Amino acid sequence: MIKKVNIIGMGLTPDDLTDKHKEIIKQADILIGGERHLSHFPDSDADSTAIKKTITKDLQSVVSYICAHKANRRIVVLASGDPLFFGIGGLIIKAVGADQVRVHPNISSVAAAFAKVKMPWSHAGMVSLHGRDHHSRLLRAMKTHEQVAVFTDSQNNPAWVAGLLLYKELENYMIGVFEKLGTSEEKIGWYELVEAANMTFGEPNIVILKQKPHTGPELPRLCLGMPDDAFEHDQGLLTKKEIRAVVLAKLKLLPEHTLWDLGAGSGSVSVEASVLLHRGTIVAIEQKTERVAHIRMNIRRFGITNMDVVQAVLPDGLDNLPHPDRVFIGGGGRRLDRIIEAAASFMSPGEIMVVNTVLLANLERTLEIMRSLAFDAEAVQVQVSLAKAMPWSERFEAGNPVWIISGRKLN
Repeated sequence: MIKKVNIIGMGLTPDDLTDKHKEIIKQADILIGGERHLSHFPDSDADSTAIKKTITKDLQSVVSYICAHKANRRIVVLASGDPLFFGIGGLIIKAVGADQVRVHPNISSVAAAFAKVKMPWSHAGMVSLHGRDHHSRLLRAMKTHEQVAVFTDSQNNPAWVAGLLLYKELENYMIGVFEKLGTSEEKIGWYELVEAANMTFGEPNIVILKQKPHTGPELPRLCLGMPDDAFEHDQGLLTKKEIRAVVLAKLKLLPEHTLWDLGAGSGSVSVEASVLLHRGTIVAIEQKTERVAHIRMNIRRFGITNMDVVQAVLPDGLDNLPHPDRVFIGGGGRRLDRIIEAAASFMSPGEIMVVNTVLLANLERTLEIMRSLAFDAEAVQVQVSLAKAMPWSERFEAGNPVWIISGRKLN
């Protein structure tokens, strides 16, 4: 008879183990766990006869070891907190099959941390940085949650998290650091980001990020079709809201896409695109210093966490950007040809480029270049007339016509 693998959540410390947990551990032929967990079950124990195997960063080797010995050995895996909450449990279940595993849950460090500060956490975001060097999942969680719990590691530690938020100009957060929960060295503190970014914290630890209460004028709530005066911008140099609506429709954005906004101006298109790109990334490139400042102000104004700003004179500045799924070119002037060609060289088949222009020469040239680069380019002219009050009625005042050229790369 094949023996089932028992995965036991340790909780915060061995004090959280029940008598049932301890009996299962006592009967183990092989006891697997992190070095810290195994240290609580030394070989000198009178009842200890189990072979010990330490979990390292090479998790696949641990899984292979379990698969090789589970048929005739009683294997017990010690996991941090709750084994199925960002733990090793899911990986083992996938490898050996759910019917060959018993999971014994325990208190997670997240539950313990929120309990310590008496904060409800049913609507909190959860992010694990263990073994990962990408920060996008953290920023996405902050976009949609006022409170975010973060599982840290030795590299992606609380100071690193605080530094990332400062770099992203997300100063409206406090960082709570929970060190060595459940032990005699337990320490809990709330810090300003500037303070935490220069501190060292005991391990293991977990972080809770929470927004500070807002003071001052009510911030505008971001949506599609924002009024033009909601954005900081050079007078008149803004993609108007009706044009933004058509541009965003032509881009066909999906939540996970990466968007390049080239010649971003005020960043109004990028800012509204963030409503649709819940799991995606936005890069706005602009050459003028004052306009870069406006983009950053708009990012802060609307609390956008997944948008980066690069100051560069296009077509320079593209080499080190994340691969684009969508490209919008809202400016370019006499360099528009070179910008289109440079951006297209980074795009794969199926990806979409949208170009705005008010110049007839650029319309014809853009269509020609995009088609020569294997885009199924098409153009639409959009001219919006806005109602203006008159003494006893209204009249319509026409805005400048804008050509919107869009195309999907075919090969």
